[in-house]
Amino acid sequence: MPDRTDPNPGNLGNLPPETRSFVGRRAELARLHAALDPAVGPARLVSVVGVGGVGKTRLALRAAAEVQAAYPNGVWLAELSPLHTAGLVDLAVMETLRLADQSTRPVIDVITEWAHGKRLLIVLDSCEHLLADCARLAAALLSRLPGLRVLVTSRERLALPGEDVLHLEPLPVDGRPGAHAAPGAGDAVALFAARAAAAGRPLHDDDSAARATAVAVCRRLDGIPLALELAAARLAELTLDQLHTRLGERLPSALDLLASDTGERPPRHQTLRTAIGWSHELCAPLERLLWARLSVFSGGFCLAAVRQVCAGGPLPQERIAGLLDRLVAQSIVLPDPVISARFRMLDTVREYGADWLHALGEERAVRQRHRDHYARLAREGCAEWNTGRQVAWCERVLTEHANLRTAVECALAEPDGERWSTAVEMAGHVGFLWRHCGYLREAQHCLDQALAAESPPGPGRTLALWSRGAVAILQGDQEAAANWAVRCADAAREQGSPVAQVAAVYLRGGHLALTGRQAEAIDVLAAAPQLPVQDDGFGAAQLQARLALSLAHVLRGEFERGREVADEVRTASRKQGEYWCGAFADYLIAQADLARGDIPAAVQGARTSIAGHALLHNTVGAAMSLDLLAAAVVSAGDAHRAARLLGIGTRLWELTGRAQMDSPDLIATRRTCELRVREHLGDDAYTTGYRAGLAMSYDEGIAYAAVSR
Repeated sequence: MPDRTDPNPGNLGNLPPETRSFVGRRAELARLHAALDPAVGPARLVSVVGVGGVGKTRLALRAAAEVQAAYPNGVWLAELSPLHTAGLVDLAVMETLRLADQSTRPVIDVITEWAHGKRLLIVLDSCEHLLADCARLAAALLSRLPGLRVLVTSRERLALPGEDVLHLEPLPVDGRPGAHAAPGAGDAVALFAARAAAAGRPLHDDDSAARATAVAVCRRLDGIPLALELAAARLAELTLDQLHTRLGERLPSALDLLASDTGERPPRHQTLRTAIGWSHELCAPLERLLWARLSVFSGGFCLAAVRQVCAGGPLPQERIAGLLDRLVAQSIVLPDPVISARFRMLDTVREYGADWLHALGEERAVRQRHRDHYARLAREGCAEWNTGRQVAWCERVLTEHANLRTAVECALAEPDGERWSTAVEMAGHVGFLWRHCGYLREAQHCLDQALAAESPPGPGRTLALWSRGAVAILQGDQEAAANWAVRCADAAREQGSPVAQVAAVYLRGGHLALTGRQAEAIDVLAAAPQLPVQDDGFGAAQLQARLALSLAHVLRGEFERGREVADEVRTASRKQGEYWCGAFADYLIAQADLARGDIPAAVQGARTSIAGHALLHNTVGAAMSLDLLAAAVVSAGDAHRAARLLGIGTRLWELTGRAQMDSPDLIATRRTCELRVREHLGDDAYTTGYRAGLAMSYDEGIAYAAVSR
């Protein structure tokens, strides 16, 4: 399961573990360490620049890990290579910081507000294809946040004032004419030897001939780390002498012509492309074909997805697993460092495969297979969302987020005719899943694009309209929610689906309840027929309509009726095996318990609700339940703990962008709780406890709330 919450509460950030030994680069590492140390380096923007495959990311991540202690609010890695279109860098950074996508304000404002007063390091990895966006974001954040430093890896510098640029050269090779005998000389051979040993061909110190051959190989590959890694992987099947001979025989080919179709490239870039091309030529034909087809994936892939997307023609499904193992053995494909049974490709290797796929004339067909695979996955996720597989689907959606984004972009890029209807349907499914798994802003972005033009009526379009309105409700954008509610209701009537019409009622009723018009909300929501609850997304919407009714009663002070409706939802949720609505039902029941004076039940219900929301990464739901838990805990006589819980709740609301979803009733309830805690403690003690909670990470806060006292 991927790590999406703070992996170590005492050491914030998301740096991945190192899976292979780090060789050489002592001088560069010391230089970068000093540049990133706030006590030493004056520059707040540091860029590691060099050709593809030279080791920029490895060096940056090693240096960032070494200076983690200097950044109490975390070192955060934003991997930008999966982004294919401009305008998404801000969003990717916000997701990296786990800010939950929950507001409609400009992303830069959300990041700035959260990071104000904090000390953190953001690593923007692989910026070369998004230079303008990266430069704009870095300049804006650095101008607003004095405690921020930014580390960039790119093939080009951002060209901003004050940028400290480290030009990363290939590794030095022993005996190379003109090489300086600086510390670290021979790092290329050291790296090659380490990887050769891993391939089962260790280089022995007393074998001078082998050492000389290794030096010649490293010189031939210009000391470029990726080229050395690929060559060393071949020693599993070639001797060192055979490897040297094959490299010496390497002649220009169609691959080189392909690599230089836009003019002359820097010599070292050509060296890398040549080395990758040589590895490509040593692959069997079907291995080459799989390599090319794998290039359509973003952010990683699993074997099942590869079988669906990459099989076809001369590449049968039953051969995929063995061929993938062969590419892993040759270091063309790498195991994911965090998620088991998942794989990835380095950017340069993937780019080479993409070039080859284009040359084969297969690019559009394979990208469409990728799109169709993830469209099916999203459709299946929606079909099973309201079942016992909900948590598993949430984890799968989060794992495949980059691929889902790429698939939606592919669908939206072909907007004419029937394909536009397909794009709307896909955006509806993906948007629904993203809305329920915490990616509200991403859901808003894709749904707005898909719904920008008229498309034929049908279940897909209705779900897209419902998802867009449901996103607005959680974002606290109640005016937008009202507009989408009207459009969704019209579409549901046009479709003639009673279930869809009940779903549309949720949007209108939820908007009314959250804007203080509870009596109207109750009239609208109570009039909706109670149909058998479906297993799919609209089934979840049916339950949410009942939740909105319960919320309206609770906000109106009709706690017993609100509890009755919420208990119906909780029973239905348990029957379905789902958690999303069930956790909100637990919250509403706990609210009613608190109102009637059953404090122990309210405390336990609030904790149960927080645990359910945390399972699905629902920050809004967890924040609401933390507000309730604080109120219940102060009623139980523990004002110190309540103050800390209010601080934790504020931290979660910061992640959402709009506290209490801009509901005047929820805001007033929270304010009443805060005043009560202050009365018990006094301002100084309250502030101390509140700040302690505010300083906790997401994981620390959720864990603290779960502890029974």
